[in-house]
Amino acid sequence: MVPKKRLIIIDSNSIIHRAYHALPPLTTKKGELVNAVYGFLLVFFKAIKDFQPDFIAATFDFPAPTFRHEKYKEYKAKRPPAPEELYQQIPKVKEILESFNVSIFEKEGFEADDIIGTIAHLAPKRQVLPKIETIILSGDLDTLQLINPKTKVYSLRKGVKDIILYDQNLVKEKYGGLTPGQLLDFKALKGDPSDNIPGVTGIGEKTAIDLLLKFGSLENLYKEIEENSEKAKEVKPKIRETLLKYKEQAFLSKSLAEIRKDAPLDFNLKKCHWKEYNKEKIAQILKKFEFYSLLNRLPQFNKEEKKESDGGSFGENLKLW
Repeated sequence: MVPKKRLIIIDSNSIIHRAYHALPPLTTKKGELVNAVYGFLLVFFKAIKDFQPDFIAATFDFPAPTFRHEKYKEYKAKRPPAPEELYQQIPKVKEILESFNVSIFEKEGFEADDIIGTIAHLAPKRQVLPKIETIILSGDLDTLQLINPKTKVYSLRKGVKDIILYDQNLVKEKYGGLTPGQLLDFKALKGDPSDNIPGVTGIGEKTAIDLLLKFGSLENLYKEIEENSEKAKEVKPKIRETLLKYKEQAFLSKSLAEIRKDAPLDFNLKKCHWKEYNKEKIAQILKKFEFYSLLNRLPQFNKEEKKESDGGSFGENLKLW
């Protein structure tokens, strides 16, 4: 049986943000704040230990407006800017990742989620082995729409230690029966206040779930309503009226929420192969940031522990909740 290969894609900015807000201020003797760097490493080390990946790719947001801002100038307009002390820790995280021989990807005009979506889409097509499983390591749930039989999301649930592995079944359990592929339409209907995506004014989470369970997709929902089908007549008149009134807003919201899989990325899976790193170099960097407690927790290359020859699922031995 051909062994499976595993790819971890890191949603770096989201983990850095989560770590910064989850951990108390941690400073070096020079007064540099490094709590986000420390929290990022805790998550990174745990993911390596749990999954023993063959490939790792780290994605970052590019510090410039994206195509979504061009399409909708109010996109993320209500989100307050992150503290400068958080942004100052991003280069430190990159320095550590590069020392671990982890490839870094970012692209002007695109968010890290789009880079993640593109890599997850391209990875199975850019390698000779027929089996590769992808784990997206993230600090939020935006990437759940990318889940499929070969892709799961390892998401921080609380702080930086409570982590959950989402697959298709857990998505259905969390979202009232919706599949990962329906989460995009779900957000198009109910909106997303954190990103200032409007959705359909007046449609909440429960109504959005009910509509999608009944009609399957946003496109089919509007097709049935505009044709005034028998199925559409089962929807309350007020809801039908609301949907028709905000149709343009719904489809705009869908386009804003959709994670792109076609970012113009120079991606080569072989370059993401996780190689042995220079332990002395890593130790010096950890000492520079005064992370002495992490020196004995450096991830190891225990390939024999991966148990991939049996063809089992990569998450089968993990406690999901």
